[in-house]
Amino acid sequence: MDDGIGQVVKALKKNGVYDNSIIVFTSDNGEHLPSKANNGLFRDGKQSMYEGGLKVPTCISWPKKIESKSIIKNILTTIDLYPTLLEFAGIRRKETIEGESFSQDLLNTKEADSQERSLFFSRREGGQGYGGRAIYAVRKGDWKLLQNKPQQAYELYNLSNDPKEQHNLIQQHPKIYRDLNKALMRHIQKAASVPWQK
Repeated sequence: MDDGIGQVVKALKKNGVYDNSIIVFTSDNGEHLPSKANNGLFRDGKQSMYEGGLKVPTCISWPKKIESKSIIKNILTTIDLYPTLLEFAGIRRKETIEGESFSQDLLNTKEADSQERSLFFSRREGGQGYGGRAIYAVRKGDWKLLQNKPQQAYELYNLSNDPKEQHNLIQQHPKIYRDLNKALMRHIQKAASVPWQK
């Protein structure tokens, strides 16, 4: 990986465009545990709705623009990369998308507040464990509601107090469960709608 990224950097420098290039390194899911990966304190890995399956490393480099070794503390998702890169390129998008630009976070001009935004995750798998059915998670602020297998009940965690997702709080916080579940159901219905039908 270091060698491959090094080749990209070398090519950009050789062609005189390195200083005006944004390099993004990220992953589409958490570590693959059967391959002996280690997700640290986070529960589970790839194919899971627990943090070990959703939380991924992301590094972004833009010489003389993004401060070296700076850290963004906001909760971001991969869908936020598109509007961010469009903004940096000076391109206005016409279509409506769900992602939000985090350019101000990257340039250290202002830290956006992402705590009020609901983030949705879905995954559809084959095999006996899933049977082609989807599993879901929704996160808002510190609260996260998830279903890790189609046959399993939903679980509720407060990630601020319980980053390892060990204590299911669904019985103790029925209103938070209902609110997150309602938001998730609306999201699923919206995603399944056909844009050209009323």
